[in-house]
Formats: sequence, C-alpha cells, structure tokens
Amino acid sequence: MSRLLGIPENRTDVAIEHSRDSYDANVKHTYYYLFQKQGLVANKDQLFYRQNEAFQPQAIRDTLPILLGVSSNDRYELEAKLRAAQRELKISAKLLEQARDAIDTSEQKGIGLFSEAKTVGIIDLVNQQVGANGVIGALRAALQWKPASIPEDDGHRISRVEEDISQMRKDRREIQSKIDAARQFSKKASGFETEAAEQKDRLASIKALPKNPQTGEWQWPFCEENLALESPVAKVLLNELATLDAEMSIVAGQRPKLEAYLTEQEGKVQEVVDAIKSKEVELSAAIAANEVIAQMGTRNNAAARVVGRISLFMENLVPNEELASREAEHRRLKFKVDELEKRIGADDSNERLTSILNNISSQVSQYIRTFEAEFSAFPARLDLNHLTLVFDRPDRPVPMSRTGGGENHLAYHLSALMALHLFAAKNGRPIPQFLLIDQPTQVYFPSEKVYQEADGSVQKTEADADLAAVRRLFVLLLKFTQEDVPGFQLIVTEHANLRDQWFQGALVEQPWTKPPALVPQNWPDE
Repeated sequence: MSRLLGIPENRTDVAIEHSRDSYDANVKHTYYYLFQKQGLVANKDQLFYRQNEAFQPQAIRDTLPILLGVSSNDRYELEAKLRAAQRELKISAKLLEQARDAIDTSEQKGIGLFSEAKTVGIIDLVNQQVGANGVIGALRAALQWKPASIPEDDGHRISRVEEDISQMRKDRREIQSKIDAARQFSKKASGFETEAAEQKDRLASIKALPKNPQTGEWQWPFCEENLALESPVAKVLLNELATLDAEMSIVAGQRPKLEAYLTEQEGKVQEVVDAIKSKEVELSAAIAANEVIAQMGTRNNAAARVVGRISLFMENLVPNEELASREAEHRRLKFKVDELEKRIGADDSNERLTSILNNISSQVSQYIRTFEAEFSAFPARLDLNHLTLVFDRPDRPVPMSRTGGGENHLAYHLSALMALHLFAAKNGRPIPQFLLIDQPTQVYFPSEKVYQEADGSVQKTEADADLAAVRRLFVLLLKFTQEDVPGFQLIVTEHANLRDQWFQGALVEQPWTKPPALVPQNWPDE
C-alpha cells in the first residue's frame, strides 16, 4: 500500500546522538491526518490523531517532512551513498592515522621489544649488539625461538656443599682457639717480661755483676778487682745473677717466634674464611639453580609472551609503500565525499520544510477566517515541534492550548487538516485523500445531552443548535470537496441535520432515529 500510495524510498533522519533508530516512513504514518474522533476534533491540547500516545509525537515529527516531499528519491539515494562514503572515509582516516603513528613509534617500540627479548633470553648473542637499523632483523630472527628444555635437578650438590661448609667452619674454630691461646700466653709473658725487665734494669743500674758479661771487663769501680769473689757465697750469688740475666735474654728472644706463630695462624684462619665464602657462593648458586629449574616453565611462558608481542608488532609494522597507498586511498575517498556533497548541495531541508509549513500555515489562516473563529485576525502557524497551531500576535505568540471555546478549537482542527490535505493534493504528496470527522457540530449545541437528543432530526437541529455556525461548517466542507480538492472524500458522522437539499443529497443513509434506529425495536420479538 505504501508503494501504491506513492511513498518514496526513504529513511527517517535521526541524529547519531539520539537513542531511537532510523526507520522507513510508510502508509501507517499517514493515519495521523485522516481521523478526527469525537474527543479529538475540538481538543485544545491535541491536534492530530494518536498524538497523545507514547512515541507518536516524535514519529509525526520524523515522517511528516518525508510525506510533504522534503526528501526525494534521488536525494535519499545520494544521501545513502554519502553516508556510506563518509563511513569509508572515517575508516580510511583511522587506518591512515594508525599507519603514521605506527611508523613514528615503530623504532621506540622495536627497541623496547628488543630489550625485553634479551631479558628473557630469546635473542642470540650474535644479535645482542646490533644497531638501530638491525633491530627489526633481530626481532624477525627472534620469532624462530623455541622453548628451552628444563635441566635435571642435581639434589646431592647442595648437600655436599653444605657438608664442606660445616667442616670448614669447624677448622676455623680450632685455629681460632690456638690463636686465642697464643694471645693469652703472649699477654702473660708480656707481664713477666715487664717485671723481669724492671728487675734487670735495677740490677744493671747498680752493676750487679762485677764483670760485664759481654766484654769481661771489671765494672765495680768502688771495689778492688776480684775482691773476695772466690768465696763460695760469692760464687753462688754470681751464678744466680748470671742465670737471671740468661733467662731474661731467652724471654726476649722468644717473642719474635710467638709473633710469627700468631701471624701464621691468622693467615690460616683467613684462608678458611675465604674458602667458606666461596662455598657459600657455590651454595647460593646451587639453590638459585634449583629455583631457576623450578621456574623454567614460567620463563618459557614469559618468553612466549614476548614472542607474541613481537609477532603482533611485525604484523602491524607498516612499510612506507603501504603508507603511500593508504594516503592515496584517503585522498580518493575524500574526493568522492566532496563530489556527493556537491551533488546534494547545501543541506536546505530545514529551509524547504519551513517554506512548506509557511504555505500550509497561510492556508490555515484563510480557513480560520472563513470559520470566523477567535484570533482569525492574526497569522496562524503550524508548529511541527510542538504539534499545535500558534497565532503570531504582535505582542506575543498564542498557542492553541491557550485559546478558549470549543467552536474555536473545532475551527482550528479542521482548518489545519484541510490546509494540510490541500497542499498534499496540489503537490502530489502521498497522503490518502480522505478525512473522517466524528460529530463535529457538538460544539454548536447547548450541551452534549441536547446534542444527543437531536438524533438526526432536522427540527431539533434547527431548534437547539447554532444553525448559522452548523450551516457554515458544512458549506465549508462541501466547498472543500467540490472546489479546493475535487474528489476528496469527507466522511462525517453526525447527530445534526439540515433541511438544505445539498445536505440531504450528501447523506449516504437516513438518520438512525427511533423508529427504526440502527436496531429496529421489533427485531428482539422476531
């Protein structure tokens, strides 16, 4: 039905920042302009059918410009091509930017990956000293890395080294004990030597020996030589003094040997300490080796991750030839977008829609003057944003919702819809040429009860209704179907009735008065 009605191929223009999706306008989107129910036809807050339902106001705003011819078939096709070309251009620009960034940062990334590869041991020793120009080649060679095999664990080595360290520490303690004993002896000997030296010095000061032990010369100047020295007592005393002098000489002579002994023992201790340090280093290496063996799987995994990153880097490495190709493709797509934009021209859809609405609004004003409704002296404007009529008074605009009187609201509704259908018919727009109006003259009766009691009776209509207003309404509707839009179908369901021949000729059936009414009274009996 949409195709038969003449609705062109289209797509609602929804901005990308909005949450709703674009969709095709079809025959369902013409219903808003075809029906005026009893509760709607004189409603001051609602102009179009189903306008009060969720999502319908936005659907009216989206589709009415399409139905009014703002978007043509050619324009829609060109806009679709332009959107596709713009999308390709954005993708091309992104790829070009990535290529330029990749070239700018490839050297730094390559050096970083080269350092990581050396750290995890996947770079050969031959390639570890390459310059900046050889980094890519070294990384390409690193892609041939294979996981290293895990060596066997030598569990006895750590035990042997620990035993050696224990024995060395024992030897060090023994040697240290000897050194401590020698130092204690030296300390005591030093005390004796000091005391003996003092005694010897005292004796030497008085020349206790009559003769000098070294030269044999007489040294007692206050005695004659050999005076009574041959007596037994003298000999004993002289022998004691000589023995004391000899012992003092022996003590003084042993000290250098004691010092040499201490030096020798301290050297042995240092050798043992150095040996212990070496063994401790060996033990640490053995323990570290076991840890490395335990972590070889993790190391291989780390190396594998680095190899994967190198592979990705090499795949994304853009050569200069590819960069030039991408730049050429970007220029081609930009030229294509520019050409499509020139063919479409400046986006004048808003101006075109404004122009169409101004034409419709001008006709609305004319119909309102024919109805002799309130505010007919001021230009009326169809406000698509708020889906209402607005009267542009010099001091301030007045929307339909702020006007009073059911007669006025009926006039505004019918004027807006007839003006819209008039434009669509004259310009071949795909809006079905009919309008169903339910009980429009209710506003011309004193009350709804009186209106219902009219029940299609000419007499009651003439007695209770504003007959001039009722006749003016139907004359305007008849003129619209005969002069404004010949062949347009206006379907009216009514309680009012006029005796005018042109009105009676428009009736498709007799009024449902009682009898016989829609359901005759004798039907239940039968």
